[in-house]
Amino acid sequence: MTANAVQKTRHRGNGEHLPLTMAELLMDQFNVIARWQAKRYGLTDAQLRRRLGVSGPWRKILPGVYVAETGTLSTEQRQMGALLYAGHGAVLTGAAAVRRHKLTCAGGNDIEVLVPANSRVKGYGYVRIQRTKRMPTGNLSIRNLAFAPLARAVGDAARAMLKPEEVRALVSEALQKGFSLTLEDLIKELRAGPSVGSGLFKAALAELASGVRYEAERNLKSCIDRSDLPQPIYNARLYLPDGTFLAMTDAWWPEAGVAGEVDSVRYHTSVRDYQCTLERRNRMEAAGIRVLQFLPIDIKSKWPTYYKEICGALAHGAKSAPLNIVAAPGPADSSDNAIA
Repeated sequence: MTANAVQKTRHRGNGEHLPLTMAELLMDQFNVIARWQAKRYGLTDAQLRRRLGVSGPWRKILPGVYVAETGTLSTEQRQMGALLYAGHGAVLTGAAAVRRHKLTCAGGNDIEVLVPANSRVKGYGYVRIQRTKRMPTGNLSIRNLAFAPLARAVGDAARAMLKPEEVRALVSEALQKGFSLTLEDLIKELRAGPSVGSGLFKAALAELASGVRYEAERNLKSCIDRSDLPQPIYNARLYLPDGTFLAMTDAWWPEAGVAGEVDSVRYHTSVRDYQCTLERRNRMEAAGIRVLQFLPIDIKSKWPTYYKEICGALAHGAKSAPLNIVAAPGPADSSDNAIA
């Protein structure tokens, strides 16, 4: 803020500044103002009562929050009022924040607001308060409307939903239209957020992760089939001689003891999912299998690198004694293993 800008602001008393005039503040806040702000501009209790009188120009919309006009409240005014009511540092989240990102979102007219865990403010009217130790960073704002980043907004909105189809629609649109949002971003939000109410959110992400992985499996097969590599057994189920099941792997070269895996670690939706992947890889490696992993997002773009890695592994395996592994062809669609 420049020196001139500082001269044109009025200290808020909490480290922030208000515009020099109340008219400027009202313009910044969609004609909504908090009681404490009005006091900063010198409004007395008597003057405030007159403005809020039957014939006055102001109306109370929430405790300590007023709109300086008549008529139906706009969406922006309701949201601004919710933030002012919730207090310093409050941030819109959930459906309201998703819509601020210019995406559609099912849900009612209540407005969900994030506040620090030590805040004592309670929900009132259309305002739903969510106390959190995980206040988001990198918040966006339109004028003075602060709202959470898209991943957090989607996560909070999904946890409040009761219909699977609405959660799927929300997550799908966010990934398709959300600027730079990835499936991994949403999975991180799932892991970091509360488990209460997250069942539908987790299911939607698992469903999408399976689709991403399945497409990656197709890409891997296509690249192998068009190369001079020996044909592997696709979706092979691997067993020890005593019948102990090891894993189902995406591509299996039995002569060399090499398994090619589309790495789903980045798309796990729980700690247990991640543990399962580690356990299955450990089982294969303990049996002497060389496991190569490929990221779903870059199989095509990094195929020359992956090709060299496969060639090297096959050449190394060909010099060793064959592994005592029994392989059975798996189903054409290995989606049962998509999150494992």
